[in-house]
Amino acid sequence: MKKAQDFRDQSLEELEANCRDARKELFNLINEMKQTKKVEKPHLVRHKKREIALLLTVINEKKQLAK
Repeated sequence: MKKAQDFRDQSLEELEANCRDARKELFNLINEMKQTKKVEKPHLVRHKKREIALLLTVINEKKQLAK
């Protein structure tokens, strides 16, 4: 899992693209869980949620600094 500092070095557009990708991956993981009732790596759901939260935090920090 990446650290906040890794994301802070990216531009706002890259962060938003990463956030969209992470949300798509989370959606696919949850769909897989609902369809098959089991997943090989269920911990990935928690990791993706934390990654999305971290990305949103860094995005909001950058937007606040831009004001």
